[in-house]
Amino acid sequence: MFHSLTYGQLSLSQVRQRTLAFMKKDSEAKYRIVVGTDSAPVKGGANDFITALVVHRVGRGAIYFWQRKVEKKKMVLRQKIYQEAVMALEFAEKVLTVFAKDGINRYDVEIHVDVGKFGETREMITEVVGMIRGSGFKVKTKPESYAASTVADRHT
Repeated sequence: MFHSLTYGQLSLSQVRQRTLAFMKKDSEAKYRIVVGTDSAPVKGGANDFITALVVHRVGRGAIYFWQRKVEKKKMVLRQKIYQEAVMALEFAEKVLTVFAKDGINRYDVEIHVDVGKFGETREMITEVVGMIRGSGFKVKTKPESYAASTVADRHT
């Protein structure tokens, strides 16, 4: 199940329908389809992972949907960052499968990761970015990774 502040709970096919309707409203606009995952610890050592799909009408707004997954095992920072990246990659692949007949391909999807040049994650940038690029996706890190560090973070 996916969630939307505007549309409530949705299946992946309903997310596709809402996304295409949003894009159809202004077919001349430039769009970015962005996937990002963020996590936060919860009681008992588990981790709450939120993956967001953002459909950004560049310069004119966006809609987004998110999905929650709770991992029961305790993780160190490196494990959590890799898990976030893997979840974003897996979700991006789902997006490609669902939107393939609509002309959306790997080059249209961008993955945002919650790592940056400053802070504890700076040592992992090269590894995480390389993994995502190696999978054929564009990737953004902080401070440009709004799908992970702002949208998904809002729901953790």
